[in-house]
Amino acid sequence: MEYTLIPLLPFAAFLILGLFGHWIKDKAHLVAVPAVVVSLILSVLAFLQVAGGHQTTMPLYTWLTSGDLRISLGISIDRLTVAMLILVTTVSSLVHIYTIGYMQGEKGYARFFAYIALFTFSMLMLVMADNFLQLFVFWEAVGLCSYLLIGHWYERPSACAAATKAFVVNRVGDFGFMLGLLLVWYSFGSLEYRHVFAQAADFAGETINLLRPFGGTWEVSTLTLICLLLFTGAVGKSAQVPLHVWLPDAMEGPTPISALIHAATMVTAGVFMVARLHPLYNLSPMAMDVVAVTGALTMVLGATIALTQTDIKRVVAYSTVSQLGYMMMACGLGAYAAGIYHLLTHGAFKALLFLGCGSVIIALHHEQDMRHMGGLKDKLPVTYWTFVIGSLALAGFPLTAGFFSKDELLVSAWSSGSLGQVLTVFGLLTALMTAFYSFRLVFVTFWGTNRGGTHGHSHGQGHGATHDIHEPSPTVTVPLIVLAMLSVAAGYFGIFEFLAPALPGPAAHEVGVHHGPAATIIMIVATFMGLTGIAAAYYVYVKSPGLPDRFAQQWQRLYRLSLNKWFVDEAYDRTVVRPTFALADQLWRRVDVAVIDGAVNGVARAVAWSGWLMRLFQSGQTQHYALGMTLGAVVILGVYLLF
Repeated sequence: MEYTLIPLLPFAAFLILGLFGHWIKDKAHLVAVPAVVVSLILSVLAFLQVAGGHQTTMPLYTWLTSGDLRISLGISIDRLTVAMLILVTTVSSLVHIYTIGYMQGEKGYARFFAYIALFTFSMLMLVMADNFLQLFVFWEAVGLCSYLLIGHWYERPSACAAATKAFVVNRVGDFGFMLGLLLVWYSFGSLEYRHVFAQAADFAGETINLLRPFGGTWEVSTLTLICLLLFTGAVGKSAQVPLHVWLPDAMEGPTPISALIHAATMVTAGVFMVARLHPLYNLSPMAMDVVAVTGALTMVLGATIALTQTDIKRVVAYSTVSQLGYMMMACGLGAYAAGIYHLLTHGAFKALLFLGCGSVIIALHHEQDMRHMGGLKDKLPVTYWTFVIGSLALAGFPLTAGFFSKDELLVSAWSSGSLGQVLTVFGLLTALMTAFYSFRLVFVTFWGTNRGGTHGHSHGQGHGATHDIHEPSPTVTVPLIVLAMLSVAAGYFGIFEFLAPALPGPAAHEVGVHHGPAATIIMIVATFMGLTGIAAAYYVYVKSPGLPDRFAQQWQRLYRLSLNKWFVDEAYDRTVVRPTFALADQLWRRVDVAVIDGAVNGVARAVAWSGWLMRLFQSGQTQHYALGMTLGAVVILGVYLLF
């Protein structure tokens, strides 16, 4: 099978739309959609081949050779790769179809399809990479696509600011990633996975002196430093604390992008990277602990913020932050298969929730404030029921895909040791909050009476009226139905059993550990937490709708802490943004203006002054020239006589 066609088809669509989109215009989907759908079909065939025992690494061509450094472009096809290929191409195909209805008539229609085709190509090449440099190149490529797509509506200052914020925050993490790559090359003399992994055990006791250039001594495990530097990139890309601040702002982009990049694929690249590099992480307990604790903090923080947000997409965005924390925590505890399992099921139901939000936003003429919604379940029945299924899966309701993956994740975490047991408790509490805010979203948006969200504004769109609220076109609703089915069916595909042989943890997590008293108790407690959260949301927002306002008044500090996102953005503004701007302003005044501009302007003034001086001697009067000649002769004669 020609595996290279899987990424090349979306890339071909990007080239066609990039070069000829100006003429193709509103027919752009006829190029992009078939390319991605065929990639999906080829990904399914690749999955079947790997399931049959065929795995391969294929070098394609040599990028560069410099001394001992030889970098080849190649693809690696194994269980982890094909699982990610299925996720990326499935969600991308459905998002492409959804975009036809969501973006029809919008300015930049062909450009939008070109960018999402380029993103799909970049993400596919990322997961198929067989070396660190290829991973990093396409890691940066998906970041570039994210910047372009978040800022698609570039006429809006908020979209430009969100795109810039995402780009800058990710550069912070990627700087650490680059240092990690350099250290991998310095230590192993290679950037190819198989060579690095083969030598990894030999470096378990190696250390590096971080203070050697300064004459000091601070010995750190080489593998630990490599893992932590690479994890810095994952913290940025997968929106982990403290670099999570870009993801909610990225909701300024069109909703299809929220589903494709910021729920199902790009933000999971960091989790995928940690799982892919598990032979390195398994040899560094300290790095594993850092990954696990960071994931747990992100999990709790994202859930507490989602409880009070009023923008429908931001609730789902902070839910994504929280669920990414779950996945990262699992990987840090060595439960890689469980983390990737949850990544795959989460891709289905979170894409469903984002696209469901988009359907509501279309119906309400681009209104996104939940406080202006309500009473929509009868007017948008397909959107409502698919949204409920997605929310049930997110809440871990029994027999949904989220139930199976979250159960495997928590049981795996519990079986990993004492740290895992502590973090599992936080995972169970987060499950309670997840169910609560998921159904807060359902009840506030779809239940009750309409609270005036029948007209909003977006990009010159007009106003609507209550009787105008109706289900969007089939290109919007059909992807919702497919994703709703996947949000249930994905739990029955045996994904965990398929991944477990390829992703062994340090304690050799086996499928068998998920059957026993502890596993049963955790499953029961997690289910109880989910049902309790749903019941609490029903009581608070349906039976006693005045409770939220009373809580906000009685617990004002806690409410403001959650509503203002724990003031992390404000802290960054005071400690990083403002000092940076102040420093830049001082550098501009004291260096650019005073030194650089001063030097350039000084040269100009010196030339002008010398010209003015020379003009005095060039008066055009003969007696002045005669006097000058006489004085010159006297000076020359005097010098001659003296010396």
